[in-house]
Amino acid sequence: MTPLGMFVIVCAVIVLLVPVWLITTYNGLVRRRNQVDNAWAQVDVQLKRRYDLIPNLVETVRAYAAHERGTFEAVVRAREAAVAASGPADKERAEAVLHTGLTGLLALAEAYPALRASGNFDSLQRELATTEDRAAYARQYYNDAVLAYNTSVASFPTLVAAGPLGFRAREFFRAGEGETGPVQVRF
Repeated sequence: MTPLGMFVIVCAVIVLLVPVWLITTYNGLVRRRNQVDNAWAQVDVQLKRRYDLIPNLVETVRAYAAHERGTFEAVVRAREAAVAASGPADKERAEAVLHTGLTGLLALAEAYPALRASGNFDSLQRELATTEDRAAYARQYYNDAVLAYNTSVASFPTLVAAGPLGFRAREFFRAGEGETGPVQVRF
């Protein structure tokens, strides 16, 4: 085979491989982006479940400690802000405030032995602890998905195609200041 023929074959192979690589790269990035979106939806599901438990917990504690109105109102406001928050950065700020409010609410409950003995309160605190565990797992899954996606977007040679195709790095979900673990529900 002549050098010109070999050159033509090499060029043809390159011309065919570039679109195949581009399609494969694009599909891989779409898959990872969808995993991130799915993981964020799971975080939202668990946080919504948590937000739905909070009014019941507040009402149960309120029945025993009616004069602690400021604590109840702070938790309700923090819950509303957390429900309205969107995106990892807003959610993490709202979650930190809500975490502080819940900690105060549960600490307040310790002053009322009858409340601690209440079956309804006991059930709610167990459900809240389970929900906290699920939310922590969902956050971890989200952060793992973001890590895989961001690594793909920033790794060579994928980064050559990622930027022009509109793929951008995503935010991690970080624990808010003072939020280092689940709400403590020990009594």
